[in-house]
Amino acid sequence: MRATVLGMAFSVTSALLAGSATAEDAGVGAALYGEWCAACHGASGLGDGDMAGVMTIPSPNLTLLAQNNDGVFPMLDVIHIVDGRTGVRAHGGMMPVFGRVFSSADEANPYGSVLEARGRVLSLAMYLESIQK
Repeated sequence: MRATVLGMAFSVTSALLAGSATAEDAGVGAALYGEWCAACHGASGLGDGDMAGVMTIPSPNLTLLAQNNDGVFPMLDVIHIVDGRTGVRAHGGMMPVFGRVFSSADEANPYGSVLEARGRVLSLAMYLESIQK
């Protein structure tokens, strides 16, 4: 019995570590940004995306987040804004709730869905940190 529990714990830990390595891959965040964010925020994050001209609330320049925060990238704030399910809403509520968008609909594995969504949000936040001026 103890060996089974230890084996299961090892499997879960290995899966979580593998997922965290994926979250740190800059290519994942860049791809997510291109697919989900660039239309409003622009390919370079300057706030000049194709949809910027029709939005009622201007898209911010995402390359200035650290500069506007005394030179420190506001990682937790960015994660909360991108996730959108934490009560902190960006753009006056106009931005999609990407925490829900990034979740899979797999009811058989609800924790995998949560981890997947959080990994994607973290990857995106890490990408945004990488494009700071």
